[in-house]
Amino acid sequence: MDLSSVPFFSIVKKRMAWLGHRQEVLSQNIANADTPGYKARDIKAFQFKEMVRKESASLTMAATSGSHLRGQPKRTTEFGSQEIRNPYETATNGNSVVLEEQMAKMSESSVNYRLATQLYKKHLGMIKTALGRR
Repeated sequence: MDLSSVPFFSIVKKRMAWLGHRQEVLSQNIANADTPGYKARDIKAFQFKEMVRKESASLTMAATSGSHLRGQPKRTTEFGSQEIRNPYETATNGNSVVLEEQMAKMSESSVNYRLATQLYKKHLGMIKTALGRR
């Protein structure tokens, strides 16, 4: 069974790849913490929740009889968005890397990676249970 054709598994796989790439960028920032003129970098945010909402909003219940109700999926526009504020400091030599901030981001990425792997494992377990292979 090809799990990449299942939308949830492909989203989790993309999320894990994004988190891995973010760890690389953050580690480069930490490695260049003393480099004059180095500007801290981060990659564009991965909208995991938004991707899950879009995938789940596009799914509708199958009606096998005319008397079945189809239901109405929630629209993704019903959910609000939040703007995140990121203050940065710059050293006198032009370096904008704040080690505490970079370490906090790395810790956040690590926690999110563990969460994604646990979601992947739990959903895979549900599929195995449904197939009777547990």
